[in-house]
Amino acid sequence: MARVGGRSTELVTFSGLPDDGEHVACVLPIEPSTTPLVRLHSECLTGDLFGSERCDCGPQLDEALARMEKEGGTVLYLRQEGRGIGLYNKLDAYVLQDQGSDTFEANRLLGRGTDERDYGVAAAMLHALGQTRIRLLTNNPDKAVQLREHGIEVIEVLPTQVYLTDENARYLSAKAQISGHTLNALEEKLS
Repeated sequence: MARVGGRSTELVTFSGLPDDGEHVACVLPIEPSTTPLVRLHSECLTGDLFGSERCDCGPQLDEALARMEKEGGTVLYLRQEGRGIGLYNKLDAYVLQDQGSDTFEANRLLGRGTDERDYGVAAAMLHALGQTRIRLLTNNPDKAVQLREHGIEVIEVLPTQVYLTDENARYLSAKAQISGHTLNALEEKLS
């Protein structure tokens, strides 16, 4: 058991998942017969731990944990650093981004996919937790698509806030334009 804010939190580990990642579920109690709020959060060492403003990962994780503290739910912390390309490749991609590539192009220049994350592992975790009907906290439409393909009923998709900084404006714009992230407030903030 751990604590998020003032609430008891169960940290759940898994064996037999479809990949070798050491993924963790942070489960906060919900009211009975309530559909759980779920956040799939891909590990981001630079954003989650070091507070990098190049991305919006840390603030999204903080938002998810704050929401879960209020209403309960589950954060799946997925070991899929750098859109699944790994930490070292992600740091190499940063160098390419500093030279003018967007985050997706940088991955391609490294010989990797633009986004190599497979959310089948998240679906397996949710099945193991008995959470097959959820409300999903995300701006990424691919998460809902993949979860549904793996038998998770996503009854509602709730967007996170947009955490725009001078350092991540280009990154967020690429996420919206290239991968279809729902960042409704981004255009308003950029104008």
